[in-house]
Parts: sequence; C-alpha cells; structure tokens
Amino acid sequence: MSKFPFEFRPDDVAREMAQIESKISAGLAQLTSLKDEDVDIGSTPKDVFYARETFQVYHYKPLVPQDQIHHVPMVISTPLINGYEVADLQPDRSLVRNFLNEGIDVYMINWGYPKRCDRYNNIDDYVTDYLDDIVDNIAENAGLDKINLFGICMGGTMATCYSALHPEKVRNLALTVTPIDFHQTKIPGQPHVGLLFEMGRSVDVDAMVNAFGNVPADVLNVSFLMASPFTLMFGKYADSLDILDNKEALINFLRMEKWLFGGPEVPGEAYRQFVTQFLNKNALVNGTLMLGGRKVDLANLSMPVLNVYAERDHLVPPPSTVALGKYIGNKKDYQELPIKTGHIGIYTGGAPQKIVAPSVAKWLKEH
Repeated sequence: MSKFPFEFRPDDVAREMAQIESKISAGLAQLTSLKDEDVDIGSTPKDVFYARETFQVYHYKPLVPQDQIHHVPMVISTPLINGYEVADLQPDRSLVRNFLNEGIDVYMINWGYPKRCDRYNNIDDYVTDYLDDIVDNIAENAGLDKINLFGICMGGTMATCYSALHPEKVRNLALTVTPIDFHQTKIPGQPHVGLLFEMGRSVDVDAMVNAFGNVPADVLNVSFLMASPFTLMFGKYADSLDILDNKEALINFLRMEKWLFGGPEVPGEAYRQFVTQFLNKNALVNGTLMLGGRKVDLANLSMPVLNVYAERDHLVPPPSTVALGKYIGNKKDYQELPIKTGHIGIYTGGAPQKIVAPSVAKWLKEH
C-alpha cells in the first residue's frame, strides 16, 4: 500500500482550522459594519466640466500649486467596457492622483451607463462625434489648439483612431495596454496569452446584440474571467481569507470587486463594430477601417507617441500593443515603456504606481 506523499498532523490541522474560523468571524464583523460609502471608488476631488447624452467629463482639482501645473491639459480616454474608476480606484493607488501630484492638468471621460436607446451608438459616434466634441471643448477652455491624450485599453484604441483622424488637435498621445493589432496574440512560451481575442472571434456578435441590445456587463465579465479562470474566479477568493481580519485590505479588495462587477453595459452597435471591424477584420492595421466616412490611417500619427504596455498582460498581449510602432508616421518620436505587471495591475499595482504616472508626466513635459 503506497504511503500518502505528505503527513497530516492533527494538531496542525486543528490550529489552521481555528485560525480560518477566527479570520472568517472577524471578516463577517468587518463586513456587517461597512457602509457603501466606505467602499468608495473614483473619490479624487473633481468637477463636472462637461456633460452630454449619458457621459460626463471630469476636471480634477489640482494637488500642487498653480505655478507647478503643466500648461497643456491631458484628457484620459477611457474604455466603454468597465468603469472609468480603474484609474482612480483607491486613494493610495490612484493613477489620477499620481498625475495630479506630478502637476498634470487632468480631465477624464466617464462614458456612463447607456440607456436602451443608446444601443445604436457605434464607434463612429464615440470617436468622430463625442471624443471630438470633448477635445474641442477642453482645448477652447485652455486657450490651446492641441491637447494631450492618454488612452486606457479600448479607450486607447479610440484615442489612436481619433489622433489619426485629427493629428492637428493632439499634441502628444500616450497609450496604456492598448490593443492595436488584434491578430498579434501569441507570445513564445505563453500559449494562453491573448485567449480573450481568440474567444472573441468565435462569438456570434449579431445574435448577442440582437438579443440584448446593449451588451450586459455580466456577459462581458464572464469573458474576462474565463481568460484566466483559476486565478480570477477562484484564486483571488481563496486568497481573500488571508485579509478578512484586515479592514483596510478588505476594503481595497471590495473596491476592486465593486469596480469589476458594477460596470456599465456596452452599446450594442459599438460592440458589434468593435468585434467585427477591429477584432475579426483587424481593420485598424490593415488600412480598411472607416470612421465618420474617413479612412483611419495610422501613418497620420505625426505627434510624439508613448506606448506603455504590461509584460504579463493576459488580456491585451504586448505584441498587440507594440505593433503600433510599425505603422505610425512619426517613428522618430515613438517610445515604448514596458511595465512588469498585468493588465489591471498597470493602474492599481503598487510598483506600477511609482513608474507609470511619473514616467508619462516627465515625457509629456519634455514634449
């Protein structure tokens, strides 16, 4: 009879079970005492600069003296999927606060929660109408012809399209974990990176949009979670046992859950266009993408570009992001900044907090 590979000591098992029970009891006490406002996200002080349809543009209050603020405002272009709060998730790990501390004048788009009638909004609307309107209003307010654009994931893809259509309005373009080439999904030795893109190509997007109208956030979240199911669906909850008796750590965990599962629906036609044109046809890099009746030509990107990517990104593989360098017009002023983290960690991780905003701010001021 074979021997069990490791030995259980009854006293160790009893001790560990007692510790788990103690943590669970403390966690339940913590949870019952928390209020919704305790788990606040997107809390950095701000004003609503502009509002239209279902979206708002926030202008953040400065955290440094007026004479230390960079004179060119920066607009953060956020994705339609998930909420804008990923850039301002908690006070001590907020990309927005870090930019403000660097003297950057920050505006950020909150696309809001679409209504049933918004199911007909497409990428054309967001890029050639809404984003153009936002840029014009902020530039006019600043008394400038050009502003800086900072893109987050899908929001970076839209910012890239906008910059290619209106290079005369964008002084600098900074991108983070932005998908550009949707067919560059493989990294040697990491066969499952880019699984989300692979799964997306098999989706019957017409059936989904026709059934739902606006695509529910829960449907999209399942796709994200399945890209790394054991880590994102089971591992994090098993690990959460270790923080149940630590109130601040528990609140930060709940902030992430609130952001992840409280996101908006995505307008149906925008989702259909994104899947068919960007994901399946890869139209952005093969030169066939048309927005607002105009061809989106990446060679028109004549402004300086900083492309920030996450080396351990399982959602947007680095090759998809850095492919941009092959297509832009201004190759002499194109830079890449790799960060040793994952897709969401680039905005919320401890180490990236010390790198991303200071590096991007320095680059903006030099350009």
